[in-house]
Amino acid sequence: MAAPVRCEWVGEKPHLIRYHDEEWGRPVHDDRTHFEMLQLEGAQAGLSWETILLRREGYRRAFARFNPARVARFDARKRAVLLKDPRIIRNRLKIDSAVTNARAFLAVQKEFGSFDAYVWRFVGGAPKQDRRASPRKIPTSTAESDALSKDLKRRGFRFVGSTIIYAYMQAIGMVNDHAAPCFLSPRAHTHSC
Repeated sequence: MAAPVRCEWVGEKPHLIRYHDEEWGRPVHDDRTHFEMLQLEGAQAGLSWETILLRREGYRRAFARFNPARVARFDARKRAVLLKDPRIIRNRLKIDSAVTNARAFLAVQKEFGSFDAYVWRFVGGAPKQDRRASPRKIPTSTAESDALSKDLKRRGFRFVGSTIIYAYMQAIGMVNDHAAPCFLSPRAHTHSC
């Protein structure tokens, strides 16, 4: 039996295949996972996704399994320890932003009942099923990512530019950008072979 065709960015590396097949583009409704992906996408700024993905378990350990209530309490001493932690990207601005974002995340949860209820409003509550024929047609930002980015910044979040937010939206399934001929593409389910 032939291996399934995947998005071009996946390649042959097992960790990327697993991430693509089991997570990327699948709708997320768990607040802890929202916080994790928001922080990982922000950590990626200027780096490759693979660099972050390979450190994911280190990030989970360093950032209290992405419990926003715990991360919000990280003091200067804890941040100094994180700056020496080889399991993560040791960037002061990114570490500080995780704490700032945790506090803003908690405020959103308090206002909307959950971060999930807040964030899915930006796509009308359901995943956008983009039927792109080529990965070259996938944008780096959209009107929805622009709006979400702007609102997150207004609420005090950092490392949430529109390109980062669009990557986050792809990761958590707010948009399905699996491009044809990927077996997970919306196009794959509308055309018979």
